[in-house]
Amino acid sequence: MKIDLYDNEIIKNNLKKRKYKDKVLKIVTIIATLIGVFFLIALLIQIFSNGLKNLNWKFITSFPSSRPARAGILPAIVGSVYILILTSIISIPLGIGTAIYLELYAKSSKFTNFIKLNIQNLAGVPAIVYGILGLGVFVKFFMFGSSILSGALTLSLLVLSPIIISSQEAIRTVPYSLYEGALALGVSKWKAIKGVIIPCAMSNIITGIVLSLARAIGEASPLIVVGAATFIRFVPLSLFDGFTVLPIQIYNWTSRPEPEFQQLASSGIIILLLIVLIFNIAAIIIRKKFEKKYD
Repeated sequence: MKIDLYDNEIIKNNLKKRKYKDKVLKIVTIIATLIGVFFLIALLIQIFSNGLKNLNWKFITSFPSSRPARAGILPAIVGSVYILILTSIISIPLGIGTAIYLELYAKSSKFTNFIKLNIQNLAGVPAIVYGILGLGVFVKFFMFGSSILSGALTLSLLVLSPIIISSQEAIRTVPYSLYEGALALGVSKWKAIKGVIIPCAMSNIITGIVLSLARAIGEASPLIVVGAATFIRFVPLSLFDGFTVLPIQIYNWTSRPEPEFQQLASSGIIILLLIVLIFNIAAIIIRKKFEKKYD
């Protein structure tokens, strides 16, 4: 009896310690979340309070200028849209195709494992390294110059690894029995992948693509290395024209000492946030359609 009572006291003490640790951890996580939310709200308040006053149609449709009252952001918006669309066209098919091959076609071997390991490692490489690679390969070797094509190819390399990894994880979430059932019905391997695996995994694939492209549209360092301009007064019309993007234009304004340019930078940040928001909303709508269709 004494031993049982002693054991019960030990169990109660352990439960009290665990509950106490759980409460402490809960409080710490709540405080950490509130700190992050506080700084995010403070940053957004500062950006919107400084940027809304200059945010108008004239600002959106005008070209950059050395005078803040005449400065606009049109070339940066057009350049960002071009870069985003071209990067999506290049990276999404390559990323999803590579993930399908590695998960469903490639046999397990040392070489395949080596490729998978290097893809995971490439996801952690700093963006500036991709800029140096793009400068050496696309700008100089292929002689594309400091063009939209060079910038899009460089950013495609940047987002390719995250898209491949997220697509692989999405494919793994699809029950293998669905794939086997499709094969048992006599369809070809590719038709089973196209008709079963990809539609069922598409919602998760789109999530990974959105996160990757959202990172790409906010990158400035690789495009600066490739040769994106910090000041242009024309709208790029072809893939081989010079260009600038919103992060570089924002950086250019924030480096100016005049407070008016700081306000213009806040307006540019708002436009960049709106573009990312529109892109995310479109991706969420597409993802929801696939979830409803294949749940």
